[in-house]
Amino acid sequence: MNEILLLHGPNLNALGRRNPEHYGSVTLPELEARVREWGSARGASVRSFQSNHEGALIDTLQEAYEWASGALVNLGAFTHTSYALSDALLDFAKPVVEVHLSKISAREAWRRTSVIRPSCVASVEGLGIEGYREALDRLLEAINENS
Repeated sequence: MNEILLLHGPNLNALGRRNPEHYGSVTLPELEARVREWGSARGASVRSFQSNHEGALIDTLQEAYEWASGALVNLGAFTHTSYALSDALLDFAKPVVEVHLSKISAREAWRRTSVIRPSCVASVEGLGIEGYREALDRLLEAINENS
């Protein structure tokens, strides 16, 4: 069975009440439960972690190297600024898919660049929570290709 890390960065703990015009009304626990259900239906186990702290996200990625087959990541604003997380994703050395609820490429200029994208096998944006299902499918395809 594939074990997947679902990693969420800053402010994603506020889903459901934070800018619903961009992020929808689903809370983070609801989103995580849905991804676990989708994973289970595809023969994968999903473990979730969220932090507003860059170092905690890096520590989690480093620990997941021991058990995870791949990772789905929505690193929030760190997507645009964190070369440290980009390096950690490269060091993870397993397939990673970047996912965003909103279409970051069509938002403010500073959001349009993802410094983590080069460390990922795919990126999904702008599909709301359904984007996580697509991202999971892409991740599982990449894991199976590498097996």
